[in-house]
Amino acid sequence: MVHGYEKIIDSWAFVSPVLSAPRNDDDLNRLIEFSDYLIDQIGDNQNHPLMGLLDTVGTLIEVYEDENILEPEGNPMDCLKYLMKEHGLKQKDLTELGSPGVISEILSGKRELNKRHIKALAKRFRCNPSVFI
Repeated sequence: MVHGYEKIIDSWAFVSPVLSAPRNDDDLNRLIEFSDYLIDQIGDNQNHPLMGLLDTVGTLIEVYEDENILEPEGNPMDCLKYLMKEHGLKQKDLTELGSPGVISEILSGKRELNKRHIKALAKRFRCNPSVFI
């Protein structure tokens, strides 16, 4: 056995709860939470030593979502309106987007979604952020 592999095998019991392929939504949410934590650690540093780990976690999330989560297609506002309808939500329920005026501007197309909005909506609807881009 190659020397480095022994360390990996010895650490697997500790690492596997975080780095295993998700089998259900709870596992997926755990990975998404870990991904958010890694993004906070890495920031804008594309050469950060944790980038490979973030890539691996992102791949695990992507594979699960591709196999288990139906993504609506269309422009971001149509997708948002579709998801609101599917979840029985009204404009006033989207408080994570901001004030009622901001929400109204977004839904009417007068204001575009920003990074914070997209992240909040992806988390709320448990979908890939690309739905809102």
